[in-house]
Amino acid sequence: MIPVYNCAGFLLETLEAVLQQALPPEEMQIEVVDDHSTDVDVEALVKAMGNGRIGYFRQPENRGSLRNFETCINRAKGHLVHILHGDDLIKPGYYQAMQELFDRYPQAGAAFCRYVYIGQSSKPLYYRDAEMEESGILDNGLLRLAERQRVQFCTITVKREVYEKLGAFYGVDYGEDWEMWVRIACHFPIAYIPEVLAAYRLHFASISGQSYATAKNLKDLQWVMLTIQQYLPEADRKKILNQSMKFYAHYGIKIANDLWYGLRNREGTKTQVREALRMHRDWLMYWKITKLYTKMALNITSFIPRRNKL
Repeated sequence: MIPVYNCAGFLLETLEAVLQQALPPEEMQIEVVDDHSTDVDVEALVKAMGNGRIGYFRQPENRGSLRNFETCINRAKGHLVHILHGDDLIKPGYYQAMQELFDRYPQAGAAFCRYVYIGQSSKPLYYRDAEMEESGILDNGLLRLAERQRVQFCTITVKREVYEKLGAFYGVDYGEDWEMWVRIACHFPIAYIPEVLAAYRLHFASISGQSYATAKNLKDLQWVMLTIQQYLPEADRKKILNQSMKFYAHYGIKIANDLWYGLRNREGTKTQVREALRMHRDWLMYWKITKLYTKMALNITSFIPRRNKL
């Protein structure tokens, strides 16, 4: 299931990656769920690319990402559901690997893989560290996933019955999937394969990127951190919350650097820093902020660091 909204510049590459390893139509549904895009005629693009193999559904009006994901789940016909954003990619062998994981670990409610971050040109930026050296049920899955976001939509396939039991995504537009993966881990084992079989694209035009200038990303993450407390053993809640707050406060400073070096957005940079300081404070954060503000004062923008993502 491929949710899209104004991402035509990447959609053809996404569809091609799926079609190259698609199972027969009677075994695998492929459908684009369009949240009323306005950039191009997505239906015509899908028909030309899919030659009848790819289904298409268009929302009667823009519903927002959460409701579009819900539509994907509701329209999915298979017993395994993979929600692949229209700007992300899967690599050869993804679907075979997911099926093998579920066959080997039938108790798993979901399965995911290691992934690579890519830029607008689809070139690798950096690789996500492996969660385990070998395939299997994720060790200490609930607490590990609760501490920080370790999964992206493109990497994970979920049993349809799990979504039916636990419900859809809700609450916020940034980090909403983090809450979902923890919710699943609270009720089901999660399988993992360390092979890099998916690519997560970083670009400021995405919904996530658009939230940086107002620090909505950090505000939404705090909502997620507080919400997932209910899924954790009481003895672990405070520790996990403190670890998460610290990690994502430092992450906020990385995003502040991106806003300055990449976009020269002075107010957005300051907003990101202020929200990060509300979450956590330590000497390393103050050193990073001092370094950033010094370069802002000198109007230094020549060095553009890699973009960091949840």
